[in-house]
Amino acid sequence: MAMIVRAAEGVPGIPPGFPILLDDHMTIIEPAFAYLIEHATILGRSRAAETVRTYSEHLHDWFDALEQSGLDWRTADEMTVAAYRNRMLEAPSPPTQRPYARSTINDRVRTVCRFYEWAHRRHLVDELPFRFVDVRSTGNRRERGMLAHLDRRPPTIMRANALTTAQRERLPRPLRVDELHKLFAELDPPYRLMAEWALGTGLRRMELCGLMVSQVPKTADLGAKMDPLVGVPLSITKGDRPRNIYPPLRLIDRTHWYVGEERAALVKSVQRRCSTFRPPPSLFLNRDGNPVKRPRLSAAFNAAFHAAGLDGSLHWLRHTFAMTMLVRLQRQVATAPNGDLNPLKVVQVLLGHTSIATTAIYLRCVELHERELAESLAYLYGELIPNADA
Repeated sequence: MAMIVRAAEGVPGIPPGFPILLDDHMTIIEPAFAYLIEHATILGRSRAAETVRTYSEHLHDWFDALEQSGLDWRTADEMTVAAYRNRMLEAPSPPTQRPYARSTINDRVRTVCRFYEWAHRRHLVDELPFRFVDVRSTGNRRERGMLAHLDRRPPTIMRANALTTAQRERLPRPLRVDELHKLFAELDPPYRLMAEWALGTGLRRMELCGLMVSQVPKTADLGAKMDPLVGVPLSITKGDRPRNIYPPLRLIDRTHWYVGEERAALVKSVQRRCSTFRPPPSLFLNRDGNPVKRPRLSAAFNAAFHAAGLDGSLHWLRHTFAMTMLVRLQRQVATAPNGDLNPLKVVQVLLGHTSIATTAIYLRCVELHERELAESLAYLYGELIPNADA
């Protein structure tokens, strides 16, 4: 069975923590290694470590599927990739036991196809195991209005990978206040506090796990009325793009309590078992005193959602933050017009989206979930940010 190991520090030409794929004989899968190292280091084509990690996980799944079928990667054809795709369409994800999202399936297929394009350019394979087809767009992506039926523009012809699947647009929805209470009741420390950070700031999973104790601001000179939100620069973000978040002051106070009480008690307990233990700088620690990792974080939230009888994942807290913040900013502009304030642009910056088109999806979500968002707004800015104007 294929596996991933991480490169140790001090290896020339290989970044620390670089993912290395091994086959079932514990031999490095050379083409995958060369492909990933080129994306990570060579010719100035540096990619964010998170992107390389994602590509490595996709390729690990692909090479593992090939091993289980007894196939050589160089002989894979379109039917092989289609069978790999169909397996994900028909069977649930082993870690979550939930069906794969179409977007996840397409991302994995595209990574496999990008890898074979790279291999073809380097003459490692004779033919590509996929093809492109022309797709006619009849204007579904165009803005629709009262005169949309008069649009006589010709359809757009796009090139698409024949192996990707059609995706229905699934609009995210916010978690209602009653759902938030149910979810939080099922979360143990430190996961409840991590949920509050995700809800109060829109942090992603990797950003939550990347928070350090040193990043928690001091609050001695701050007050809830004058400083309801406190800026915190992030050191780990998607794409390594600089970004600040603005957690509520009450959340920061709760975090200081966690550091001084729960986290400190955990560290002492681990030190009693192991005298050489030194606590890591990470803010959130698991029961063994190690930093909470992304797989464990996802597993904890999947279990909590299931126990609460809810459908969703940790990312739904980010959605809830985005929609709630957008509503709050829209109300602010409506009551006190400010020509310099663009609510959608502010939310884009807060979420760390590269394109505002990604953020714009929340405009429709706000219209669909107006009632739930009014309750979420009162909860978020009352429970987490007392005295803040909604």
